Amino acid sequence: VVLTNGDVDHVAGLLTLRERQNLAIYAHPRVHSVLKANSIFNVLNADYVDRREMSMNEKIELKNKDRKGVGLFVEAFEVSGKIALWLEDESKGENFGTKEGDTIGLKISSKDEKEFFYYVPACAKMTQNLAQKIDGAEMILFDGTLWKNDEMASSKVGEKTGQRMGHMNNSGESGSIEAFKELNVKRKIFIHINTTNPILLGNSSERKYAEENGWEVSFDGMEIVL
Repeated sequence: VVLTNGDVDHVAGLLTLRERQNLAIYAHPRVHSVLKANSIFNVLNADYVDRREMSMNEKIELKNKDRKGVGLFVEAFEVSGKIALWLEDESKGENFGTKEGDTIGLKISSKDEKEFFYYVPACAKMTQNLAQKIDGAEMILFDGTLWKNDEMASSKVGEKTGQRMGHMNNSGESGSIEAFKELNVKRKIFIHINTTNPILLGNSSERKYAEENGWEVSFDGMEIVL
C-alpha cells in the first residue's frame, strides 16, 4: 500500500485491511506520523503490517511483507497541496500547518522502466518542477476533483473552494486543462473526481471540452494498458 497523503479518502481503507493480512505500508514520514498519532490505526497489528518510510525523489522497488520485490518501482515526489482537512490547525495561519510531504505524487514504473506513468491524485497548482518532471510522459493520472473552484458552494453541498481543499480546478486560466496544454503528455486521465463535477456526465459541455483537450475521464472498473 502506497499512501500519497493523510486525507480520510486515502487512509480510511486501511481499516478494512486489518484482519491479520500481511501488508507493507509505504508513505512519507508526515503521513506515517498521522497514522501513529491516531490510535484507531493500531488495529493494523505490527506483527502483520510493516510501516515503511519513503524518501523523496528516490526510486525504490516495492516489496511485500516478506521483503520480496513485487516488480514495481516507485519514485515519490512532493507536490503542491495541503495538510489533511481533519488535521488542520487554524492557529497556524492560512496554510493550517501544511508542510512539505503532506501531499506527494508517484512515478510508477516497471523494473526496466520501459513502461511508467505518473499518479497525482491531489495537486494545488502546477509548479515549474512538476511540469518539468511530467513533460514527455506516456500517461498521467491527475487530480480531477472539481471543474471550478467554487463548485462545492454553487452546488450547495459545501462551502470550501477547491483551492481551500488543496485541489486545482479543471477549468479556467489556473486550471489543469490549461496547465497541461504546453506539456507533452500522451494520455491524461482525470481521477479523484468529486460527485459535483459535471465531467462525470457523458453528455455535458464540460465533458466535451475536457475530451477536446485530450483528457479522459476515469470510471469504475477502468483498465489501462501501457
